[in-house]
Amino acid sequence: MKTLILCLDRDDDLGRKAGVASPVIGRSANIEAATKLAIADPADSDVNTIFGGIEEYDRLTGLGIDAEIVSMAGDRDVGVVSDNKIASQMDDLMSEYAFDNATLVSDGAEDESVLPIIQSRLAVNSVKRIRVKQSESIEGTYYLLKEFLSDPKVRGALFIPIGLACIAYAASSLVGRPELAVAAIIGSVGAYLLYSGYGVGESIERHRESATESLYRGKIGFVTYLAAILIGVIATVQGANACWEGLTSEIFPGYLLLSMIFVQASVWWYVAAGVSLGFGKIVDLHLDRRVIGRVWAFPFSVVAIGLLLWGASAYILAATGEYAGYGIQHLALSIGGAIVIALTGIYVSTRDTRGTGAVRGTRDDRNQEGEMQHVDTHNS
Repeated sequence: MKTLILCLDRDDDLGRKAGVASPVIGRSANIEAATKLAIADPADSDVNTIFGGIEEYDRLTGLGIDAEIVSMAGDRDVGVVSDNKIASQMDDLMSEYAFDNATLVSDGAEDESVLPIIQSRLAVNSVKRIRVKQSESIEGTYYLLKEFLSDPKVRGALFIPIGLACIAYAASSLVGRPELAVAAIIGSVGAYLLYSGYGVGESIERHRESATESLYRGKIGFVTYLAAILIGVIATVQGANACWEGLTSEIFPGYLLLSMIFVQASVWWYVAAGVSLGFGKIVDLHLDRRVIGRVWAFPFSVVAIGLLLWGASAYILAATGEYAGYGIQHLALSIGGAIVIALTGIYVSTRDTRGTGAVRGTRDDRNQEGEMQHVDTHNS
């Protein structure tokens, strides 16, 4: 039985730093390669990996075991590229030499991640990790962090809130109101968390795909989507202008009143944007002769929500003296009107669905009657 002592260098430090091509086969060749790497970079842990493999080779041969030491390097592009390179070298090695088992020598978790590639080609009897003082925990932690941060979702969840906080602080400093930094940071991070938690990004992506499809197919939906975006921008500008007037006043109104001022100035613009989206969807479904159904409820719901927000914000502003002529009876009328509008949308959408079902039922009955008549004629 012949044992392969395999020293792994997944990120190709041998080739990049020492100029040594892999695989490196034999004890003397590995000593020479490790020496070149040590001269090029004395702190590289792969130097200790190769010398650890040589130590294991000497131990096994001293016991009378037939063994051979081979050092393999991957690629600087750690991942698919480096692993494919190691797999190719293993195939070439196995076609030239007959090994029965292997001992893997590595310096940490990153190199050992290639273990399944080796095991798929050769039985691995043992794994020897070369422990260097102050390096094992550092490399293991580095590898875990590297893999953790390579996930796009993790990067977004970690870096975007930090970036928003930095931008909010910088913006507060630029406008000369550093006392708003804490509120701006909390607001920005909170908005992002709500954005992610409610899946707003996924919803926007669906709307984008729908708008693109509408453009290619010549539908009215693309125009209404574009109109909704523009109206949404106008709504945001209107609300920001109204809030800016409150911020520049001599007496700071407070964050609650500022948010209510923003709602008062922008809510009906946002309602118009929502109605534009719903209108385009309804028209496209009608032109495609498809069931509109519950889509009818969307514009009604948008108007109802807008009425609720407008009524509540107006009542709060009136209670603080910022908005005159609006009492509890007006708030009650707003709530009642919103409920009536929402129920109307539900009624229209339910009736449209039932009507479609009735039409389908009538068509199915006619088809069944025609089939029965055809069978009766055939039997006659």
